[in-house]
Amino acid sequence: TKSEEGITCENIQEIPAKVNNSREFLQWYAQKESEWLDREDDHYKKYLKHLESQKEECGGLLIQVEICLKHLKDLGQEYQKVSNKTNSLHQVSEELLADQMKLINVRDDIKERLNHFKSLDRFTQSLDNSSLNVHSSNLESVFDQLNEHINYHRSHSTFKESYSYLSRFEQCLRRLLSLVRNYIASGLTLAAAHASANSASHYAKFQVARYNLQPLIAILEARISSSLMYESILTECQETYVSVRQSLIGPSVTKTMESLVPTSASGITTALDHCSLMRSACAFLVHLSLDEHRLYKQFFSTQTDIFNKYLETLCTSLYDTTRPLVIHMKHLETLAELCSILKLEMIQEQVNNNREALGAFGTVAEQLLEDVQERLVFRAHMYLRSDVAEYKPSPGDLAYPEKLHMMQSIAQSLHEQEVSALTRSDSRSSLTSVGSSRTSQEVAKFTSPPPPPTSSPADLHGMWYPPVRRTLLCLSRLYRCVERPTFQGISQEALTLCMESVKHASTIISSTKSPLDGEMFQIKHLLILREQIAPFQVDFTVKEMALDFSKMKNAAFQLLNKRTRLFSLSSNNAILEFLLEGSLEVREQWLDSRKDVDRGLKASCEAFILHATHHLLPNFLPTLEKVFLTNCSQTSSEEWKPKETLKEQVWAKPEVLSSLVQTAINSIKSRLPGLQATMQLYLANRDTEFILYRPIKNNVVGCFTRLSQLLSSGGYTMDEQTLVGCPSPEQAYILVSSATLL
Repeated sequence: TKSEEGITCENIQEIPAKVNNSREFLQWYAQKESEWLDREDDHYKKYLKHLESQKEECGGLLIQVEICLKHLKDLGQEYQKVSNKTNSLHQVSEELLADQMKLINVRDDIKERLNHFKSLDRFTQSLDNSSLNVHSSNLESVFDQLNEHINYHRSHSTFKESYSYLSRFEQCLRRLLSLVRNYIASGLTLAAAHASANSASHYAKFQVARYNLQPLIAILEARISSSLMYESILTECQETYVSVRQSLIGPSVTKTMESLVPTSASGITTALDHCSLMRSACAFLVHLSLDEHRLYKQFFSTQTDIFNKYLETLCTSLYDTTRPLVIHMKHLETLAELCSILKLEMIQEQVNNNREALGAFGTVAEQLLEDVQERLVFRAHMYLRSDVAEYKPSPGDLAYPEKLHMMQSIAQSLHEQEVSALTRSDSRSSLTSVGSSRTSQEVAKFTSPPPPPTSSPADLHGMWYPPVRRTLLCLSRLYRCVERPTFQGISQEALTLCMESVKHASTIISSTKSPLDGEMFQIKHLLILREQIAPFQVDFTVKEMALDFSKMKNAAFQLLNKRTRLFSLSSNNAILEFLLEGSLEVREQWLDSRKDVDRGLKASCEAFILHATHHLLPNFLPTLEKVFLTNCSQTSSEEWKPKETLKEQVWAKPEVLSSLVQTAINSIKSRLPGLQATMQLYLANRDTEFILYRPIKNNVVGCFTRLSQLLSSGGYTMDEQTLVGCPSPEQAYILVSSATLL
C-alpha cells in the first residue's frame, strides 16, 4: 500500500549510510524499532492526549458546576429566608384583615342591635305626627319592621330594658293595627249606610269598598302567624263585617221568610202548599248563602267560624219559619215529600257539591230534616195504629169474592168492547184492501186467540185490602226518607200489624162466606206483601232486648221454701242464695219480618190445602182416620182376644164405602172446577195456582191410594172391592187432572 511504501521510503532514507558494527546496527535498529513502535502508537497517544484535554475541560466544568451549585444553594437559602419573612408578613396581614372584619361585624352587630332600640323613637314620632297612617305607601314594610323589632326583643329578653322596649314596640303595633281596624270598620259602615237591603245594589256598594279595604285585610292575613294581635284585629274586622251585614240584610231575610207563610188577618196560618214553601225558602237561602260567600271571599281569603255562624243565623230563619208547620203536619205524603226535598234536592244536590259556601245552610237543613223525619216516624206510628191495627173493616172491604166477580165482569166487558172495536176496524180495513181473501180473514179470525185482559181484578191496587195498601204505601214513603235502622224498626211493626189485620179479616170472611175464601184472601194479601217488600234493599231483621225473670222466679220460690234459713249465718243463707241466683238476665231476640211473612204464608197455604182436601173429599178423611185408629187398637190389644176384621165395622162395610167413594168422586167432579176458579180469581197467576194446587191433587190421590191399600189388607174380597169401586192411583190422578190448571 501507499503507507507501507511511504514507511519503506522513509526508513530507507533514515538508514545510516554506514553501520560500523553490529552494535551500532543494533542501536540503530533499537532506535528505529522504538520509533516504529511510537509511530504505531501515535494515534493512540493523540487520542489519549485528546482525552486528557477533555478531562481537563470536564474538570473545569465540574468546578464551575460546583461553584454554580454553591451559588444556587446560597440563593435557595436567601429565598427561603425571604419566603419565610413573606409568609410571616402575609399571616400578619391576614390576621389584621380578620381582626378588621371582626371589628366591622361587631360594629354592624352593634349598629343593628342599636337599631332595634333607636327605631322606637322614629316610630313613635311618626305615629304622633300622623305621618304614618293606613294610606302610607310603606305601610307593609313598617309592619315587617315592627314585627322584626318585637321578635328581636322577645328572643333577647335578657338585655337590659328589653322588656320595656318590647312593650313600647307592641304599643306602636297596637296603635297601628287600631288605625287599620278603625279604617276598615268605617269603610264597611259607610258602605252599609249607602246600601239598601231591599235591592241587590248593596252588593255593588260593598264591592266598591273592597278595593280600599281588601289590601289592608290582605296585610293582616299575611302576618297572622307573626303575632296574636294580627289574629285578634282580623277577628274584630270579621266580626265588624258580619255585624254590618247582619244589621243590613238580617231583618230583610226574616221578613222575606215570614212573607212566604200566608196568614189571615187574625194571625192564623192559612192553607198553603208546604212543599212549594220549603222549595222556595230553601232556594232563597241557597242563593243568599252563595252571594254572601262570594262577597265575603272578596274581602277575606279564609272562611272562619264567625262567618259560618253568621250564615247559620241567616239560615235559622228557615228552621224558625217551617218547624212550627212541620210539628203540626199530619199527612205522611207531605212529610215524605219534605224529607225528599231536604235530603235529595238540597243536601245531596246543593250542599254536597259546594260544602264551603253552603255548609251553614246544610247544618240547618240537616237539623230541620231530623225534625221532619222524627215527625214522619211519629205520624207513621200513629197511622199504623189507627188505620192498620185498629182498622174496622166495612162490609164492602170484606165482600169477597163478590168484589172480585164484579171486577172480573167489568174487565171482561171492557175486553169484549176492545175485541169488537178491533173487529170493526178489521172489517173496515178489509173493504179497502186489494186481493184479500174473505176466507183467509175468517180463518185468521177464528184461529188467532183473543188478547188476554191487561190485568187481573185481584191484581188491581184498588182491590187490595185497605190495611195492606196503607202499610205498603207507608213503607214506600218511609223507605227513602228515614235512616236504615229506623226504617227496619218501623217495617217490623208495620208488617206485624198488617199481618194481624189481614188475619182478622180472613177470620171474618171465613165465618161469613167460607174457609176457602178466607184463606185465599189471606194467601193473596200475604203474597202481595212478600212481593211488594222484596224491592226494599234493607234487612228486615231487628234485635230486641228482653228481661228474663225465670231465675228470679225460681229463686223466689226457693226463698219461700227456705224461710227457716233467712237469718242463717252459714253459707246456706236463703237471702244470700236469692241474691246470687235470682239475678235478671238480658236476652237478645232477633225478629225478621220478612221471615214472619213467609211463615204466615206457609201456614195459610197449609190450612188452605187441608180445607180444599176436605172440600173435595167430604167425610173421606174422617173415615181414613177411623181406619187408622182401628188398626192401632187391634195392634195394641192382647193376642188372646179375637180380632175383628175391618169390614165387620158398620162404617166400613162395602156398601158404606162404595157410597163414600161415589160421593167423593161426584164431589170432585162438581167442586173441583169451582175450587180452581176460586184460585184463579184470587191468585191470577198460573205458576202460583199450579204450586198451590199440586199438594191438593197429591192429597186426593193419596187418599184414594190409602183406601185401596186398606181394602187389599182389610179382608175385602175382589167382589167387595169391585163393589166399593175405589179408583186406582192412575184413575184418581186422571180424575183430579180433568180440569187441570195447566
